[in-house]
Amino acid sequence: MNALAATSRNFRQAARLLGLDSKLEKSLLIPFREIKVECTIPKDDGTLASFVGFRVQHDNARGPMKGGIRYHPEVDPDEVNALAQLMTWKTAVAAVPYGGAKGGIGCSPDELSRSELERLTRVFTQKIHDLIGTHTDIPAPDMGTNAQTMAWIFDEYSKFHGHSPAVVTGKPIDLGGSLGRDAATGRGVMYATEALLAEYGKSISGSTFVIQGFGNVGSWAAQLIHEKGGKVIALGDVTGSIRNKAGVDIPALMKHRNEGGHMKDFHGAEVIDSSELLVHECDVLIPCALGGVLSRENAPDVKAKFIIEAANHPTDPEADEILTKKGVIVLPDIYANSGGVIVSYFEWVQNIQGFMWDEEKVNMELHKYMNSAFQHLKAMCKTHDCNLRMGAFTLGVNRVARATLLRGWEA
Repeated sequence: MNALAATSRNFRQAARLLGLDSKLEKSLLIPFREIKVECTIPKDDGTLASFVGFRVQHDNARGPMKGGIRYHPEVDPDEVNALAQLMTWKTAVAAVPYGGAKGGIGCSPDELSRSELERLTRVFTQKIHDLIGTHTDIPAPDMGTNAQTMAWIFDEYSKFHGHSPAVVTGKPIDLGGSLGRDAATGRGVMYATEALLAEYGKSISGSTFVIQGFGNVGSWAAQLIHEKGGKVIALGDVTGSIRNKAGVDIPALMKHRNEGGHMKDFHGAEVIDSSELLVHECDVLIPCALGGVLSRENAPDVKAKFIIEAANHPTDPEADEILTKKGVIVLPDIYANSGGVIVSYFEWVQNIQGFMWDEEKVNMELHKYMNSAFQHLKAMCKTHDCNLRMGAFTLGVNRVARATLLRGWEA
């Protein structure tokens, strides 16, 4: 089942639990706007190359639409639609005053030079500048994009609309980015893990972890869990997977990675087949890579007691049902990886106020938001007698539905 079908299915289950009117249910599912643009740029060798860019704005009942822009060869309308919808429910679960959006360009960023990426980003911004804005739609980094990409968007947008740092989040610190934003999603994953384990009388310290993906989210989650006394016994990324039952030395692995080393060449652990990672024995499994990695094929072999969804849509609905029957506790993505959008909200607030926070305040506020969201999520689980995924979806969908009704959606 693709990401859009799975997300829509979860939404409909939540709508039924909430007893939503059928017309309202349909209205909440339909995107506000879908944008497709052709982006043609001169390459460094003088030839022309054309790429297709997308921006889906799903809902703005609770505030400006918010969502990342990804550069990846598999970007397509269905995926962008699904992720835009997920952002609507995620911002509502996190209780930040945003709606949902998502964007992307179908390209392979590793095959483009820095100057080609800059030209592509600026052309894309020129095509959508009148549809995004500080109080309309606020992009952020995603897969294949970073703070530099946001800096280019901010600069290009400002040529049309004047100095507008709040038009994007995840910017470099020197251009109004927030302290703590780089680590925010990984730190939020750590806070979410702490909250869930505490419900079962456990803690990060003394628990064993397997982390799939060692990009921004996975590496920060690994570092912070290691600092809290958690034992990360296996990790993997596109360069390979490794295991050390006594616990991988995360600072040493970070140093190895930052010096350009590949996972499989790290001397402090043994190399394992990447297919073993998701079914490796551990207390907590944290998928931080692509969606759909847990499927009906591998779900029966999962040995983790808890799964923290740091990636977007890592668990197919069929896998979800299998894991539930096995008694595996799954903390859903729309809560577990919301740390990034929460600190993006803090960055936006700082930009609008023109008053920046120190990192301690950012992390303290993030902790507060993550804990509050978890308590509200648990309350919805109790009210509707449902699992954590439906608790999160009912929480998010209910908040958006209430805002939509209060604004007078049928007028």
